[in-house]
Amino acid sequence: MAAHGDVPIDAAHASPAWACTGCFACRESCEHANPVTETLFDTRAALVARGVGPAAAQSTVQRFDRHLTRTHAAARRLAGARATDATTRDAVLVGCAYLRRAGPEAADALDATAALVGGPVALVDGCCGLPLRLAGGGDAFLHHARDFARSLEGRDRVVVADAGCALALRRMYPDAGVALAPSVELLVEIAARSLSSLSSVDTAGAANELVRWHDPCQLGRGLGVYDAPRAVLTRILGGAPAEFDQAREAAACSGAGGLLPATMPDTARDIARSRVAAHLEDGGGRIVTACASSLAALRRAARGRAAVDDLSTWIARACRLRERRIASSSR
Repeated sequence: MAAHGDVPIDAAHASPAWACTGCFACRESCEHANPVTETLFDTRAALVARGVGPAAAQSTVQRFDRHLTRTHAAARRLAGARATDATTRDAVLVGCAYLRRAGPEAADALDATAALVGGPVALVDGCCGLPLRLAGGGDAFLHHARDFARSLEGRDRVVVADAGCALALRRMYPDAGVALAPSVELLVEIAARSLSSLSSVDTAGAANELVRWHDPCQLGRGLGVYDAPRAVLTRILGGAPAEFDQAREAAACSGAGGLLPATMPDTARDIARSRVAAHLEDGGGRIVTACASSLAALRRAARGRAAVDDLSTWIARACRLRERRIASSSR
């Protein structure tokens, strides 16, 4: 394989580009806030274009059409089980990771969005293309992003449940020169502006159970959203959630991002296990996050030693409880 300068372009030298979860912690540690994550993702695209990259990354690009087909099918199943309205100007992008790996949480995200916006919403049945960007499919990501943007024309707003999808639409699309017609809002941001729509919820009948918030890297360092989830959980719990020792800008990664679970699964598992271990050492209880990949990784790492929930579930539960209380008081 040809070399650039003194570094051969081969699999061994290329693999470090995929040893990154895209957590943006390197930027926080840099005095100049250099975009290390974005540079690594660009490097991945350049390497894949030259035919070099981990098998898992190349497979992600090559099998993306199959991924889309399965995502469409999962979305259709969810839409068939819930009241949706394809004609509304508000649409919800649940995210392919929720749709395919966390069905109950996907339903909760759809229910919570409908409750907060005041009626059925349209369900976006596609994928934002983030897997392509993470894998190194540069041109493929750009072409898909343009197609996906066109599919959203005619909408006023897209409500996004998954932090990774929101990062793609808010940051990666503009960086690629792809403009979106609708505004992009996170479900947790809408909930934080609508706290009166949320009722307090008993924490699974355990009055003293800790509920600890895990900052997803793409939500926190990626999008700068730290206060909204804490405000929502404080409203629902009746008090502030517990925190990890490493939180907010300094939060530790779950190991679930950047395609690391596919390219370096053992490393990804070890990172998730260390996060769960820190939680257990600090009193245990429940972990709540707002990222489908983190949800799956932390649940696997917990192995029944701790419950791991998605924030969408808590928001949906609080909305349903408020609706029941209103109905009961009107009788």
